[in-house]
Amino acid sequence: MRVGELSRRSGVSVASIKYYLREGLLPPGERTGPNQAAYDDGHVRRLRMVRALIDVGGLSVAATRGVLAAVDDPEVPLHEALGRAQATTTPRHAEDADPDDEARAGAEQALADLVADRGWAVSPANPAWSTAVGVIATYTRLGDDDLARQLGLYAEAMEGVARREVAAVVERGDRARTVEGAVVGTVLGDTLLAALRRLAQEHCSVQLLGGRAGADTGD
Repeated sequence: MRVGELSRRSGVSVASIKYYLREGLLPPGERTGPNQAAYDDGHVRRLRMVRALIDVGGLSVAATRGVLAAVDDPEVPLHEALGRAQATTTPRHAEDADPDDEARAGAEQALADLVADRGWAVSPANPAWSTAVGVIATYTRLGDDDLARQLGLYAEAMEGVARREVAAVVERGDRARTVEGAVVGTVLGDTLLAALRRLAQEHCSVQLLGGRAGADTGD
Protein backbone atom coordinates (compact mmCIF):
# COMPACT_ATOMS: atom_id res chain seq x y z
CA MET A 1 0.00 0.00 0.00
CA ARG A 2 1.05 3.61 -0.55
CA VAL A 3 1.52 6.06 2.30
CA GLY A 4 -1.93 7.54 1.70
CA GLU A 5 -3.63 4.20 2.24
CA LEU A 6 -1.38 3.52 5.23
CA SER A 7 -2.61 6.80 6.69
CA ARG A 8 -6.26 5.90 6.12
CA ARG A 9 -5.95 2.41 7.58
CA SER A 10 -3.94 3.44 10.62
CA GLY A 11 -5.70 6.73 11.35
CA VAL A 12 -2.32 8.50 11.45
CA SER A 13 -1.73 11.54 9.27
CA VAL A 14 0.78 11.38 6.42
CA ALA A 15 2.81 14.13 8.11
CA SER A 16 3.02 12.08 11.32
CA ILE A 17 3.97 8.95 9.40
CA LYS A 18 6.85 10.78 7.74
CA TYR A 19 7.92 12.14 11.13
CA TYR A 20 7.91 8.65 12.67
CA LEU A 21 9.96 7.39 9.73
CA ARG A 22 12.56 10.11 10.28
CA GLU A 23 12.66 9.37 14.03
CA GLY A 24 13.13 5.65 13.49
CA LEU A 25 9.84 4.69 15.14
CA LEU A 26 8.51 3.18 11.93
CA PRO A 27 10.61 0.94 9.69
CA PRO A 28 10.94 2.17 6.09
CA GLY A 29 8.73 0.68 3.43
CA GLU A 30 9.93 -1.20 0.37
CA ARG A 31 11.21 1.22 -2.23
CA THR A 32 9.17 1.16 -5.44
CA GLY A 33 10.57 4.33 -6.99
CA PRO A 34 12.76 7.37 -6.31
CA ASN A 35 10.14 8.96 -4.05
CA GLN A 36 7.77 6.09 -3.43
CA ALA A 37 7.57 3.16 -1.03
CA ALA A 38 5.15 0.32 -0.34
CA TYR A 39 3.92 -0.54 3.15
CA ASP A 40 2.16 -3.57 4.62
CA ASP A 41 0.02 -4.66 7.55
CA GLY A 42 3.09 -4.71 9.80
CA HIS A 43 3.41 -0.95 9.33
CA VAL A 44 -0.25 -0.49 10.24
CA ARG A 45 0.25 -2.47 13.46
CA ARG A 46 3.44 -0.58 14.31
CA LEU A 47 1.78 2.80 13.79
CA ARG A 48 -1.07 1.85 16.10
CA MET A 49 1.43 0.75 18.74
CA VAL A 50 3.44 3.98 18.39
CA ARG A 51 0.34 6.09 18.84
CA ALA A 52 -0.75 3.99 21.81
CA LEU A 53 2.61 4.44 23.54
CA ILE A 54 2.75 8.17 22.86
CA ASP A 55 -0.89 9.28 23.05
CA VAL A 56 -2.23 6.91 25.73
CA GLY A 57 0.93 5.86 27.54
CA GLY A 58 2.33 9.38 27.55
CA LEU A 59 5.83 8.37 26.42
CA SER A 60 8.19 10.77 24.70
CA VAL A 61 9.46 9.99 21.22
CA ALA A 62 12.86 9.08 22.68
CA ALA A 63 11.31 6.74 25.26
CA THR A 64 9.12 5.15 22.59
CA ARG A 65 12.20 4.56 20.44
CA GLY A 66 13.90 2.78 23.33
CA VAL A 67 10.88 0.59 24.01
CA LEU A 68 10.53 -0.37 20.35
CA ALA A 69 14.20 -1.33 20.19
CA ALA A 70 13.45 -4.18 22.59
CA VAL A 71 10.52 -5.27 20.42
CA ASP A 72 12.61 -5.31 17.24
CA ASP A 73 15.71 -7.10 18.59
CA PRO A 74 15.16 -10.88 18.18
CA GLU A 75 18.15 -11.58 20.44
CA VAL A 76 16.55 -9.93 23.47
CA PRO A 77 15.02 -12.56 25.81
CA LEU A 78 11.40 -11.97 26.78
CA HIS A 79 12.24 -11.27 30.41
CA GLU A 80 14.89 -8.72 29.39
CA ALA A 81 12.49 -7.07 26.95
CA LEU A 82 10.03 -6.51 29.79
CA GLY A 83 12.86 -5.15 31.91
CA ARG A 84 13.83 -2.70 29.20
CA ALA A 85 10.25 -1.53 28.91
CA GLN A 86 10.12 -0.94 32.65
CA ALA A 87 13.49 0.83 32.73
CA THR A 88 12.45 3.13 29.90
CA THR A 89 9.01 3.98 31.21
CA THR A 90 9.44 4.08 35.01
CA PRO A 91 10.23 7.54 36.40
CA ARG A 92 13.33 7.51 38.57
CA HIS A 93 12.71 8.97 42.01
CA ALA A 94 15.34 11.49 43.01
CA GLU A 95 17.49 10.29 45.90
CA ASP A 96 17.13 12.22 49.14
CA ALA A 97 20.04 14.56 49.76
CA ASP A 98 20.48 13.44 53.38
CA PRO A 99 21.89 9.89 53.56
CA ASP A 100 20.86 9.75 57.24
CA ASP A 101 17.20 10.44 56.46
CA GLU A 102 15.29 8.15 58.86
CA ALA A 103 12.14 8.19 56.73
CA ARG A 104 13.95 6.89 53.67
CA ALA A 105 15.90 4.30 55.68
CA GLY A 106 12.65 3.06 57.17
CA ALA A 107 11.02 2.96 53.74
CA GLU A 108 13.92 0.93 52.33
CA GLN A 109 13.54 -1.56 55.16
CA ALA A 110 9.76 -1.73 54.81
CA LEU A 111 10.00 -2.48 51.10
CA ALA A 112 12.80 -5.03 51.61
CA ASP A 113 10.72 -6.78 54.28
CA LEU A 114 7.68 -6.84 51.99
CA VAL A 115 9.70 -8.30 49.10
CA ALA A 116 11.20 -10.95 51.39
CA ASP A 117 7.82 -11.87 52.90
CA ARG A 118 6.25 -12.34 49.49
CA GLY A 119 9.29 -14.12 48.07
CA TRP A 120 9.53 -11.78 45.11
CA ALA A 121 12.47 -12.24 42.75
CA VAL A 122 13.16 -8.55 42.19
CA SER A 123 16.22 -6.33 42.19
CA PRO A 124 16.75 -2.98 43.95
CA ALA A 125 18.23 -1.88 40.61
CA ASN A 126 14.72 -1.84 39.16
CA PRO A 127 13.78 1.88 38.97
CA ALA A 128 10.40 1.01 40.45
CA TRP A 129 12.20 0.11 43.70
CA SER A 130 13.48 3.66 44.18
CA THR A 131 10.09 5.07 43.24
CA ALA A 132 8.32 2.87 45.80
CA VAL A 133 10.83 3.79 48.51
CA GLY A 134 10.35 7.48 47.77
CA VAL A 135 6.57 7.21 48.05
CA ILE A 136 6.70 5.22 51.29
CA ALA A 137 9.16 7.72 52.78
CA THR A 138 6.87 10.59 51.79
CA TYR A 139 3.94 8.87 53.53
CA THR A 140 6.09 8.69 56.66
CA ARG A 141 7.08 12.35 56.54
CA LEU A 142 3.44 13.36 56.12
CA GLY A 143 2.37 11.16 59.01
CA ASP A 144 0.04 9.12 56.79
CA ASP A 145 0.61 5.82 58.54
CA ASP A 146 -2.87 4.64 57.57
CA LEU A 147 -1.87 4.77 53.92
CA ALA A 148 1.56 3.27 54.52
CA ARG A 149 -0.09 0.25 56.16
CA GLN A 150 -1.80 -0.55 52.86
CA LEU A 151 1.53 -1.62 51.36
CA GLY A 152 0.79 -5.33 51.76
CA LEU A 153 -2.66 -4.89 50.21
CA TYR A 154 -1.18 -3.10 47.21
CA ALA A 155 1.48 -5.79 46.77
CA GLU A 156 -1.00 -8.65 46.90
CA ALA A 157 -3.33 -7.00 44.40
CA MET A 158 -0.53 -6.09 42.00
CA GLU A 159 1.03 -9.55 42.12
CA GLY A 160 -2.27 -11.05 41.04
CA VAL A 161 -2.62 -8.53 38.21
CA ALA A 162 0.99 -8.96 37.07
CA ARG A 163 0.77 -12.75 37.06
CA ARG A 164 -2.25 -12.68 34.79
CA GLU A 165 -0.71 -10.03 32.54
CA VAL A 166 2.54 -11.92 32.00
CA ALA A 167 0.73 -15.24 31.50
CA ALA A 168 -1.59 -13.69 28.94
CA VAL A 169 1.21 -12.43 26.70
CA VAL A 170 3.26 -15.62 27.07
CA GLU A 171 0.27 -17.63 25.85
CA ARG A 172 0.40 -15.79 22.54
CA GLY A 173 3.21 -18.11 21.49
CA ASP A 174 4.62 -15.91 18.72
CA ARG A 175 7.71 -14.14 20.06
CA ALA A 176 7.13 -10.81 18.34
CA ARG A 177 3.53 -10.59 19.55
CA THR A 178 4.58 -11.70 23.04
CA VAL A 179 7.19 -8.94 23.29
CA GLU A 180 4.75 -6.38 21.90
CA GLY A 181 2.17 -7.46 24.46
CA ALA A 182 4.65 -7.25 27.33
CA VAL A 183 5.85 -3.80 26.30
CA VAL A 184 2.48 -2.28 25.47
CA GLY A 185 0.88 -3.89 28.51
CA THR A 186 3.52 -2.38 30.78
CA VAL A 187 2.93 1.12 29.45
CA LEU A 188 -0.83 1.11 28.92
CA GLY A 189 -1.48 -1.04 31.97
CA ASP A 190 -0.17 1.72 34.24
CA THR A 191 -2.66 4.16 32.77
CA LEU A 192 -5.54 1.68 32.93
CA LEU A 193 -4.85 0.66 36.53
CA ALA A 194 -4.73 4.28 37.63
CA ALA A 195 -8.04 5.00 35.87
CA LEU A 196 -9.78 1.94 37.36
CA ARG A 197 -8.47 2.82 40.82
CA ARG A 198 -10.02 6.27 40.59
CA LEU A 199 -13.35 4.84 39.44
CA ALA A 200 -13.27 2.37 42.34
CA GLN A 201 -12.43 5.19 44.76
CA GLU A 202 -15.47 7.15 43.60
CA HIS A 203 -17.67 4.07 44.05
CA CYS A 204 -16.32 3.40 47.56
CA SER A 205 -16.63 7.07 48.47
CA VAL A 206 -20.31 7.01 47.53
CA GLN A 207 -20.81 3.86 49.60
CA LEU A 208 -18.89 4.99 52.68
CA LEU A 209 -19.44 8.75 52.65
CA GLY A 210 -22.79 9.11 50.91
CA GLY A 211 -23.53 11.43 48.03
CA ARG A 212 -23.95 10.53 44.40
CA ALA A 213 -21.69 9.48 41.56
CA GLY A 214 -20.27 12.39 39.57
CA ALA A 215 -21.16 14.95 42.23
CA ASP A 216 -17.70 16.53 42.10
CA THR A 217 -16.97 16.07 38.38
CA GLY A 218 -19.56 18.41 36.93
CA ASP A 219 -21.67 15.54 35.58
